[in-house]
Amino acid sequence: MTLDRVHVDGIARLASAIAKAVDDADHADLATRVWNDFLDPLRDGSRVVVEPVGEQRLQSVEIEDVALAEPPFETVHGLDSGTINPTTFKNGLVLDVAQAAMASVPSDLDLHRARTLVVTVHANDPTVDCETDWIVDDDGYSRRKVLHAPRVDRYAEGVVHALSLYLAEGEHALLQADTVDDLLVLDGPLYPMEVLTWQDGERELRDLVSEAAPRDVVENYVRLVERFVERDVPLVGFVKNPASRGIVQTLRKKGVEAPWTDDTALFTRLLERWDDERGERRTDCLTFTNWFVSRSGTDRTMSRDGDALGIDREFSPEKYEVAFLPVYDPRTDVCYRVEAPAVFVRREETRERLTQQALHDVAVARGPPPAVQKADELARVSQGEKAALRRKLEEYLDSDAVRRYDEERWGLA
Repeated sequence: MTLDRVHVDGIARLASAIAKAVDDADHADLATRVWNDFLDPLRDGSRVVVEPVGEQRLQSVEIEDVALAEPPFETVHGLDSGTINPTTFKNGLVLDVAQAAMASVPSDLDLHRARTLVVTVHANDPTVDCETDWIVDDDGYSRRKVLHAPRVDRYAEGVVHALSLYLAEGEHALLQADTVDDLLVLDGPLYPMEVLTWQDGERELRDLVSEAAPRDVVENYVRLVERFVERDVPLVGFVKNPASRGIVQTLRKKGVEAPWTDDTALFTRLLERWDDERGERRTDCLTFTNWFVSRSGTDRTMSRDGDALGIDREFSPEKYEVAFLPVYDPRTDVCYRVEAPAVFVRREETRERLTQQALHDVAVARGPPPAVQKADELARVSQGEKAALRRKLEEYLDSDAVRRYDEERWGLA
């Protein structure tokens, strides 16, 4: 133990001094004022950046009741992608390996067997060209390819990770789209936000967005939305750790001293319910808002105000916009964000079914939907598998991976 009791007590006294300087007693009142006065709609100058779909309201539902209710969708498919994490080799190569898998509830073993694998490689040597076409294996159940990443100086690890992850996921979703009859739930946002955030990064990242590989990754998700719209089958993204800041940043531009770190903190403050007599958080109900359409932050790219990176869109831009639903689970004190193409959410019947399904799944699973959890289990690469893959890569590349002290410190080497 590195902290003695006296040190713990000393830290607590320091925290007490901080608490005296930070009084959040009025944050609830400010959140209520924001809810009542700013979100119907929220404007950034002349632009509407957030607007409610249907009636704006705060809602709750008994957890036991919604868990026992019959879910509105007979089958639910989940999709996820996992990687070994970026690895740098002594010969100058940086690569990551991703695999994507789809799961269904009820289970479909043939579907669960299918995989899409992507190895993304970054090389500082401009003469290196290792990209391949798609290769089919495992009696047609597996597809794999090597993607050559655009050259960057400072962000090679982040680039190979994002391109591997999202290319595998988007390709697998398109390949398996026709197996989904009722509902598809992506593990994460509706669009590849990690790639879209490069638009707001340093110049090297901004320039990267115009390259073919990142645009191809984003285009897969545009085509995925179109496929599901054509088939009239809804899809959503379930964001476990939402970090969007569009609302709070816009509020600050308008002179509102928003104290929240991000939009999730604001919605958590709005959706928490307390037992005033006991001074405890109530945990009997899931709480949620209406759906909103977002055109702020990275959501602007796919909105009516954005250009979708120049990607051709088959339908009007309004159909591709990101609609979101905050859902707060007091049992874990976590606020999730469910995203969907606005075209589905603008239809009241579909909107209600998506809301009920999200509430049912969170109530039952005490977390992400069961289909997403199953897909996560299928796509996840364990620590042992990561180590074995890295050893195999070292063998075939004839180069050792670059070791870092923290890998030894935490037993990851």
